[in-house]
Amino acid sequence: MLVRLGSFAGGILLTLSLAAPCPALAQTKPAPASAAAAFSHAAAEQIDSKVQEVLATTGVPSASIAIVESGRIVYLHAYGLAQLAPPVAAQPQMQYPIGSVSKQFTAAAILLLAQEGKLSIDDPVSKFFPDLTRAGEVTVRMLLSHTSGYQDYWPQDYVMPWLAEPTTPQHILDVWGKKPLDFPPGTAWQYSNTNFVMAGRIVEKVSGEPLLTFLEQRIFTPLGMTHVVDSDTGAPLPGGPLGYYRHALGPLRPAPFSGAGWMFAAADLAMPADDLARWDISLIDRGLLRPSGYREMLTPVRLKDGKSSGYGLGVFLGDRNGHPIIEHSGEVSGFVSENVVFPADRAAIVVLTNQDASSAAGEIGRELTPIVLGLPSPAPDPAVAQALAIFLGLEDGHIDRSLLTDSCNAYFTEQALDDFSSSLKPLGTPLSFTFARKELRGGMTFRIFTAEFANHAHLTVTTYEMPDGKLEQYLVIP
Repeated sequence: MLVRLGSFAGGILLTLSLAAPCPALAQTKPAPASAAAAFSHAAAEQIDSKVQEVLATTGVPSASIAIVESGRIVYLHAYGLAQLAPPVAAQPQMQYPIGSVSKQFTAAAILLLAQEGKLSIDDPVSKFFPDLTRAGEVTVRMLLSHTSGYQDYWPQDYVMPWLAEPTTPQHILDVWGKKPLDFPPGTAWQYSNTNFVMAGRIVEKVSGEPLLTFLEQRIFTPLGMTHVVDSDTGAPLPGGPLGYYRHALGPLRPAPFSGAGWMFAAADLAMPADDLARWDISLIDRGLLRPSGYREMLTPVRLKDGKSSGYGLGVFLGDRNGHPIIEHSGEVSGFVSENVVFPADRAAIVVLTNQDASSAAGEIGRELTPIVLGLPSPAPDPAVAQALAIFLGLEDGHIDRSLLTDSCNAYFTEQALDDFSSSLKPLGTPLSFTFARKELRGGMTFRIFTAEFANHAHLTVTTYEMPDGKLEQYLVIP
C-alpha cells in the first residue's frame, strides 16, 4: 500500500473536462494564511476550476491544497467532502495522512545526525543491525535511496488480513530485513518501505529518542509545522477526513485501517496542507540542513554501474515542464498525496486526497503546474476537439460527412447512425474525452481516445486519419 503513485494516468496527454462542479462537492472558502502573499483572483479561479474538474472526473471525495509562490504560502483551499455520511465538508486545517511523503522527513533526520557527526550516511547497516542480511555491504545511503536490495514488506495497494494486526518496527526488520536481497547492494533501484523502517530505527538508536519526538524537536517545531500527528495508530484521526476506497467501479466505502506500527518511518505522518508547504519552503530556502546535507539529499544517487537512479535521499528528482522538481507522492489505505517543489522557481504544490488507488492527487498537481509557474496553457489538441465533436454529433444521430473519406462515409449508414445514437445518448455528455496515444500505420495516423461518463462507464474511440486530414475510420468500442 505504501507506494508511489506517480505513474497513474501517465499516458494521458490532454483531458477536456466537460463536467460542471458536482453539487455534492461542498467546498470551503480560501483560508487566509498569515504568511500569504497576494494571489490573483484569476489564478485562484483557475485553480478552483481544475481541482473541481479532477474531483468530478475521478469521483474522489475531497482534496486539500496549498500553493507556494516566491517562497511563501499564497493559497490554501479545501474542496469536497472529508466524510460522506453524514456529509462533512473538507477544511484546510484538517490533517490528511501523507503516506510516503513521510520518507523525506526520516531522511532529513538521518542527515541532521550526520552533520552532528553522530553517524555517516556511508556507515554500513551492520554498525546498527549486524544480524540483517548482508548488513556489512549495505550503507545508510543505500537505505535512503532504495538501492539496498532489501525486499519491500508492503508493495500491495490494499490491506491484507495480517496487516490489520499491530506490529513493531523490530518485527519488520526481523522478517524482511533477514530475507535474501532482491539484488546486490547498490546495483539497482527498487522502491522498498523496508529501507525506511530501518532508517527510522537508526535515528532512534543514535538519538536515544522516539523518531516522532526527534522529528518534532528538530524539524517540525523549528519550521512552524505545529499540527503534524502520527497517523500510524490503527484508528481514524480525531476531526480528520475519513479515507475511502472502491471495488472496481462500485460505490465509495470507508477504507480499512492497518494495524498500528506498520507505517513507522515510511508513511506514518499526517498534517494539514500548509504544514507540508512549510517543509517545502525549507527545501527552497535550504534553511534546516547544512549545505552539504542538502547536496546529499538532492543529488540523484548513482548505481554501481554509474547510472543515475533519479532518486536522492527520500525524494524523486527530475523536471516538469522544463523546470527542476523535488517530488514525492504517497499512499496509505484511504489516502493519496502529491508533493512537488520547484526550487528554482521558489514554488510548490501540495495536494492531499482521501481515496486510495486514485490518480486525482497527481492529476491535480500536473494541472496546477502551469498556473503556479505562470506558463502558457497548452493549446488544445485539434484531433481531440474533432473526435469529441464527432462523438457528440453521433449521440444526436448525425455526422459531418465532409470530415470523412468515401469509405468511412459508406460505413456510417443510416442504420449505423441509429445504433450509435440509441446506444450513446443515454450515457449523456462525457465527463472527459482524453487522448491516449497515436502511431503510424498503413500510411495513416492511428489515434486512441477514452471517454468517461458520470456512471463510471468508459468507452474507447479509435480513428485513422489520412494525410489530407480526412478520417478513414471512427469507431466507438466498449
